[in-house]
Amino acid sequence: MQKIYMGDAGPKVSPAVYGFYRWDGVKDAAGVLKKTVQLCLELGINTFEHGDSYGNYKCEELFGDLLKQGEIKRQDIILFSKCGLRTPHALNPEIRVKHYDTSATHITKSVESSLKKLGTDYLDIFLLDKLDPISNLEETALALEKLKDSGKIKSIGVANFSVFQHQLLASYLTKPIVTNHIELNLLSTQALDNGQIDYIKQRYMRPLAYAPLAEGRIEGGTDLQAIKVREKLEELSIKYNANIESLAVAWLVKLGALPLIGTTNEQRIRNAADAFKIELDHQDWYELYNVSIENHA
Repeated sequence: MQKIYMGDAGPKVSPAVYGFYRWDGVKDAAGVLKKTVQLCLELGINTFEHGDSYGNYKCEELFGDLLKQGEIKRQDIILFSKCGLRTPHALNPEIRVKHYDTSATHITKSVESSLKKLGTDYLDIFLLDKLDPISNLEETALALEKLKDSGKIKSIGVANFSVFQHQLLASYLTKPIVTNHIELNLLSTQALDNGQIDYIKQRYMRPLAYAPLAEGRIEGGTDLQAIKVREKLEELSIKYNANIESLAVAWLVKLGALPLIGTTNEQRIRNAADAFKIELDHQDWYELYNVSIENHA
C-alpha cells in the first residue's frame, strides 16, 4: 500500500488504518493483537489507532509490550491515540456517569498515560473525542498546543465532531486540525448530508471512517437497508470479481476517506485491504449510494 498524506498538514499514513475500538471482549488479547498487527503490516497497513479506554484500558499497554519485543520498530509505524469519552469502569471508580472531559488536565494526563503504556516518546496524531460543552476551550486549546510544542504529539485531530464543533475548536487553535474520525459506511451516510465530509474536504483533510463494514451489517444485516445494499453489492461483485466487503470499502475510498478497520477477523481485514485494488466506476458508486438512502429507515 502506497502511503498518502492525511491532508495539507497531516503525516503520511497507510490508506487504511487499523483501530482497536472494538476490542473490549477480545479473548487472548495479547496473542490476537500480535497476530493482527503482523497481518496488517504484511498487508501494508502501518497506521494504528488507539484510545485511552480501548480493550478495557488494556490495548495501549499490550501494543507497547509488542513494541518492546523488538519485532516492530517504532519508526516504521504511525500511532494515534485519543481521549475525551469517560464511562463508568472498575478501573475508574470515580466515574459515576458517562460523560465527556476535554479539560486541559484530563487531556494532558491521558496523553502522558498513553505514551507510558505504548512505550513511546510521541504520538503521531492525538484525537480529541467529542467536545465537552462545559469545558474551558481556551485551556483545552492551550493544552493541545503545549503538547504539540513539546513534541509529545505531532498532530492534532478530532473524533465525532460536528462541523460547528470542528470550527469552534479550530478558532481557538493556532495549529491545524488534521482529521476528523467519523462514522461513515454504506449503511451510515449521514456525514454526506450534515456537512462533515464537505467541511473536512474544505480544510484539505481526509476523514477517518470508522465501522467501514457497519460492524458486520454489510455482510450479515437482516434489516431492509442492509439486505438491499448487499443485493447491489453482490450484483456488482460479479462485475468486479471482488468480495462484497471489499467493494463496500472501495466505496469509501472513492469518497476520499481512510477506512478505519476494527474487526479481528482475518478475512475481513484482508477484504478491506483488497478494496485498494478496485477502481469503482462513477455510476456504480451512485448506484450503491442511492440504494442505501432509498432504503434507510
